[in-house]
Amino acid sequence: MHVIDSHTGGEPTRVIIEGGPDLGGGPLADRCALFAEKFDHFRTMSVLEPRCSDATVGALLCDPFDRTCSAGVIFFNTAGYLGMCGHGTIGLAATLFHLGRIQIGEHRIETPVGIVKVNLLSPNEARIENVESYRYRHNVELDVPGVGAVSGDVAWGGNWFFLVDHAPAPIALKNLSSLTDASTKIRAALVDAGMTGENGAEIDHIEFFEKPEHGDAHSRNFVLCPGGAYDRSPCGTGTCAKVACLAADNILAPGELWIQESVVGSRFKAQYRIGNGGKIIPSITGEAFISGDTKLVFQDNDPFRLGIA
Repeated sequence: MHVIDSHTGGEPTRVIIEGGPDLGGGPLADRCALFAEKFDHFRTMSVLEPRCSDATVGALLCDPFDRTCSAGVIFFNTAGYLGMCGHGTIGLAATLFHLGRIQIGEHRIETPVGIVKVNLLSPNEARIENVESYRYRHNVELDVPGVGAVSGDVAWGGNWFFLVDHAPAPIALKNLSSLTDASTKIRAALVDAGMTGENGAEIDHIEFFEKPEHGDAHSRNFVLCPGGAYDRSPCGTGTCAKVACLAADNILAPGELWIQESVVGSRFKAQYRIGNGGKIIPSITGEAFISGDTKLVFQDNDPFRLGIA
């Protein structure tokens, strides 16, 4: 299996460019379902230990169903499949440029949840216009065992998020354990309360916010991803969900800049335009850097050939 590794704001992406499953040529949502049903071992082989870390998002490069798109992609991680991935799309754009498959300029990337517009600004910087995003529930109150009373918003930014404006501990690397523990308990409390996204979708990302460390940013965040790893980047879809909440509260105007800082200090620049039916169309700008061009080997007698599940 041939993969290209990159990181966006510190968060790794692994793009499978050769040796992935043959999913045919149908719509990306159908191919993602087929991937999960018949070929999930390709996911575990490529992003689980011992070949990878739990922070990595995998991306299967596909031919697009919509021929106006430069590429199609299915994102996944150690826990399962992602509808969209903001940092991963920026990483994919840098990877496609590295491979000579796209040039500087505007492109369309097809994902299982819709088409994402990408403007590659340089070999390492890209601005993506995400799928329509929106706040689904406002000021949801939870009593979380071991944490206490928590209030937050449920929002869609390409994945489902529970966004909490007050972190249970300062958002810093030294507090990763306590932030992760609180996030895990909040996610469990959402399940126990029967709180979901639209159409019963699981809320699988938890996002905390506080004031930024640097004065030119607007907010600092911590995001717990579905597999239990924290996001090193400010989280692309999480930043889009945040912007949707800011727009709903009339705090951020269309076209106004929002700089989101991550727990490691990396940042995304975000804006939005008005979409349909009260939804917004957010865009984020970030940098990605190629970190590896690798051939993964799977020996038949390797007891962990399919990954450590």
